[in-house]
Amino acid sequence: MTLWVLGLNHQTAPVELRERAAFGGDALPRALESLRQSAELSEAVLLSTCNRTELYAVAEDSQALAHWLQSHAGDLQGYLYQHCDGEAVRHLFRVATGLDSMVLGEPQILGQVKDAWALARDSGAIGQQLDRLFQQTFSVAKRARTDTRIGANPVSVASTAVRLAQDSFARMDESSVLLVGAGETIELAAKHLSEAKVKRLLIANRTLAHAQDLATRHGGVALPLGELERHLGEADVVFSATAAREPVILHRHVATALRSRRHKPMLLFDLAVPRDIEAEVGSLSDAYLYTVDDMERAVEENRRGRREAAAEAEAIIDLQVSRYQESLRAAHLQAPIRQLRAFGEATRSELLAKARQQLAHGKPAEDVLDQLAHSLTNRLLHPPTAALRQAALEGDTELTRAAERLFPATPGYQHPVARTDDADPAP
Repeated sequence: MTLWVLGLNHQTAPVELRERAAFGGDALPRALESLRQSAELSEAVLLSTCNRTELYAVAEDSQALAHWLQSHAGDLQGYLYQHCDGEAVRHLFRVATGLDSMVLGEPQILGQVKDAWALARDSGAIGQQLDRLFQQTFSVAKRARTDTRIGANPVSVASTAVRLAQDSFARMDESSVLLVGAGETIELAAKHLSEAKVKRLLIANRTLAHAQDLATRHGGVALPLGELERHLGEADVVFSATAAREPVILHRHVATALRSRRHKPMLLFDLAVPRDIEAEVGSLSDAYLYTVDDMERAVEENRRGRREAAAEAEAIIDLQVSRYQESLRAAHLQAPIRQLRAFGEATRSELLAKARQQLAHGKPAEDVLDQLAHSLTNRLLHPPTAALRQAALEGDTELTRAAERLFPATPGYQHPVARTDDADPAP
């Protein structure tokens, strides 16, 4: 079985394709269960964020993974990437460290990777190999952030969007801002807007209690999502990031809002995948719509500032990939040793119990010890002896040479007379 990663991200696919392949909310556990049942694999982790959907799996090949993903998202030919074994390990390390993110070094992705691992673990989709890999991934990401400045002055898509709003025609201290959603992205936006002393903050969410909690902490007003259309015209700037599968802000909603504003411009940031705001909104003359793909250009300055730290982080990852691969090889080589020791311990326990029974029944201790020594020797040597006999018949000189290295001749050794109470190890 091979370690595979198959997926698409902001570098390989536009947002309209990424949203087709996105799994959010309750859809994610169902998708993971479907993946386990339909694909030919032994372990799986499904990572789905606004910028990527990736399948990490231990499987014979990646064809079943690609077939499963395209059965849910449609034709993705030409937009998917795949890596196996060492390159799959490297890719995961880079993702968790933020080196593969739109915003270089952004910290949110590590939490999303941990969430994906936890879901797979709780669902029984993860086994020893992937669990070990993800545990190592968390250690590598922590070290990269500790030993380099890749995480200095953390920048997220949310903070980049707020900065874009500040740099545009909208002054935060004179603007009303509407936040749609109450997840991590919106919470980050609320934090940055509060620090920017926004004039008025409205927060709309399907679960009103979540909106109220966020509003209490950041000085806003909570709204049920059903009142979104009625209050949309009050907003100079809108940030939206929900887990909805269909747009929550439609072209007609914004057109109506602009008329109520007497066509005073409105700035809208759609930070969700799938998208929250209908793409046709961008055709309205007084609406300025940005999606997560538009953030790519905005974060280029951030990316330039972190490239030196990124090079250092890449060096750490190169070293850790090598060490991880070495640990796998060492574990593979340790398996026969563990098997041999287990066989020896089981044999010792069995024969020792038998000897104790003989002593309990009054058999002379010297006879019991003599039989124990011979039985133990014969039992332990029988498997390698049988294998060496077969190797001699088949002309397998490699096994013979290995035995010579494992069991060097002892000077002065005399072969004992074979006993008949156990298998004779003599060749």
